Amino acid sequence: MTTRTDTQSTAPRHIADSHEMIRVHGARVNNLKDVSVEIPKRRLTVFTGVSGSGKSSLVFDTIAAESQRLINETYSAFLQGFMPTLARPEVDVLDGLTTAIAVDQQRMGSDPRSTVGTATDANAMLRILFSRLGKPHIGPPGAYSFNVASVSASGGFTVDRGAEKTKTEKVTFSRTGGMCTHCEGRGTVSDIDLTQLYDDSRSLAEDPFTIPTYTGDGWVVRVIRESGFFDPDKPIRTYTKQERHDFLYREPTKVKINGINLTYEGLIPKLQKTFLSKDRESMQPHVRAFVDRAVTFARCPGCDGTRLSELARSSRIGDVNIADACAMEIRDLAEWVRGLNEPTVAPLLAALQHSLDSFVEIGLGYLSLERPSGTLSGGEAQRVKMIRHLGSSLTDVTYVFDEPTIGLHPHDIQRMNDLLLRLRDKGNTVLVVEHKPEMMAIADHVVDLGPGAGTAGGTVCFEGTVEGLRASDTVTGRHLDDRAALKKSVRKPTGTLEIRGASANNLRDVDVDIPLGVLTVVTGVAGSGKSSLIHGSIPASEGVISVDQTGIRGSRRSNPATYTGLLDPIRKAFAKANGVKPALFSANSEGACPTCNGAGVVYSDLGIMAGVSTTCEECDGKRFEASVLEHRFGGRDISEVLAMPVTEAEEFFGAGEARTPAAHKILQRLTDVGLGYLTLGQPLTTLSGGERQRLKLATHMADRGGVYVLDEPTAGLHLADVEQLLGLLDRLVDAGKSVIVVEHHQAVMAHADWIIDLGPGAGHDGGRIVFEGTPADLVAARSTLTGEHLAAYVGA
Repeated sequence: MTTRTDTQSTAPRHIADSHEMIRVHGARVNNLKDVSVEIPKRRLTVFTGVSGSGKSSLVFDTIAAESQRLINETYSAFLQGFMPTLARPEVDVLDGLTTAIAVDQQRMGSDPRSTVGTATDANAMLRILFSRLGKPHIGPPGAYSFNVASVSASGGFTVDRGAEKTKTEKVTFSRTGGMCTHCEGRGTVSDIDLTQLYDDSRSLAEDPFTIPTYTGDGWVVRVIRESGFFDPDKPIRTYTKQERHDFLYREPTKVKINGINLTYEGLIPKLQKTFLSKDRESMQPHVRAFVDRAVTFARCPGCDGTRLSELARSSRIGDVNIADACAMEIRDLAEWVRGLNEPTVAPLLAALQHSLDSFVEIGLGYLSLERPSGTLSGGEAQRVKMIRHLGSSLTDVTYVFDEPTIGLHPHDIQRMNDLLLRLRDKGNTVLVVEHKPEMMAIADHVVDLGPGAGTAGGTVCFEGTVEGLRASDTVTGRHLDDRAALKKSVRKPTGTLEIRGASANNLRDVDVDIPLGVLTVVTGVAGSGKSSLIHGSIPASEGVISVDQTGIRGSRRSNPATYTGLLDPIRKAFAKANGVKPALFSANSEGACPTCNGAGVVYSDLGIMAGVSTTCEECDGKRFEASVLEHRFGGRDISEVLAMPVTEAEEFFGAGEARTPAAHKILQRLTDVGLGYLTLGQPLTTLSGGERQRLKLATHMADRGGVYVLDEPTAGLHLADVEQLLGLLDRLVDAGKSVIVVEHHQAVMAHADWIIDLGPGAGHDGGRIVFEGTPADLVAARSTLTGEHLAAYVGA
């Protein structure tokens, strides 16, 4: 290496080295109020503040979004036509940007064919490995893929080269795929309970169906009844063999009803297309309840759930086939790959080894490659996305993370901190949106937004070091050293919920009694079996209300009022007060502004350029026809009501001439979960992950049940908001409910009446109950990782 001379050390600084900051001036995205910050490059900066204060708007919707837009502009117009078109964020100055890689907390898609292996590069490399080393050799990598079907075809191929040269050649085509033909690569087969579809003692004329939307006067039932294949007055149970086949399984057939050409199709294939092909979480609640009642999913008997054909499973490396490899825990698979010594595939083995080791390093070694990606928690999905960036040779990249500690036990947070510091030390800029004090402690720079949420936030309250934040008088600074104390007395259970022989996933015949009438917290390291125990073993009876981590979906037309059902009583109240139809007060129905179709804005598609949205001039962004806005209720029109924050609307509908008890109850639940700052008409697309989770919780609080099961309700919650959540849990228990919480947050553990700790490790090292008792007993024993961290947290 060359040595640095004195002349070099005293030389004036090169101008290229002066760009040390990412400068943001005048940011106005969502609720940001002309925010101006300067973020140091090649440092770890943590953005904090109460939920809804504008953190994601600044980091993801401004900095990361503009970086991505500028990168897309470097591609040709042809390629940009295939990319999402991004508009420039509303900001005055934004410079000093580097390439941004955003790793958000959005859960992975729940496509039944998507697994941990297919979502990463691991499965692709494993297929190549078996196609090179597998004995017997069965074909190329596609022969080992459960997404590739085996096909063969033959026929004539005519090539026209003029009158004299035209000739027909016989061609054959074949492709070997690894898909199981019985389940089509899904690993499960669906069995429909016919008794849940119709009452076979009735005839078609007697409205026999118990399927949502299959009503007696609807077109679906009319097509069946008037198709001509059945006697409409004949009970279904007396059908002949042919009539029963036509009723249940007939292929699409053209029929004419009242002079209209329509298609008749058997009941089972029609249900599979309309209901079973959809993601369960995207279904409406009543449709989801029907599917849960009528359809059971069982392991495919043809492939034993491996998704692979018998041919694909016959090829082995040593005594391991590709199905065995995908079923191994990734840490065990990594050891198996490390034991392979074959120079002809050395580069492939090295790349596969690095990918598998990255899983282990990031704390996901307990997963298997066959695990469906839709079953990963938000935290697991985010860490899977991080894997491809570990070990990358890229430097001077801006990595943007959204609460990377979600789903992590306090024991695992230190490992995540080390990974983020490694990314920084390679010369990258790391931006993290986070609430956990353990992650703030490693920050080089902290930006605190607030002081409140929604319209009360959107300003920078503090910039500087963690010590400076601790000394500041901001909401975050005041709560940074908050520590919950152990409860002096705990509630006595009113009964028990027995679980016997639980063996889902990694559980090892677990027997446990969950106390009822108290606040029970189930904890343990990530992958220890918490969700398997609670969601997979508690019987889904009518008395159990489960609020899991699956995100709610919503378009820009969806808002808190439509999602919670709040808009229904509001529309009825407006309609009754003005003597008109309720549909007039829906921006998605008759009352919508005809110019913008109720969107409030008019979109102009500019092809490869970002589309432009302008406020609708006809309704001035209010989304309703002018005639609708003339109707008032309590002195307000419908657009003014939808512009109210929840807290203001709660007062408005709680008393006076606008008193509407049905709306007031829903608004109270929104306030209870800490969403009082949201406006009723705010699009769901602008809500953070934590806000969506609490919106879901508020909706489920209306359900009638005795047992509430909550999966990490502190996700996305600021330190100051956790106390409000604990108050909500206490109110539920005091009202006679039983609350079971799967949680890592020490404040929730300390507040529990009973703790069930699983472990001691993850995957096959977990799946056992390592502690049952009160938080005080857990701290006193310190016999588990959770006990040690809780003892440190409460200062015991």
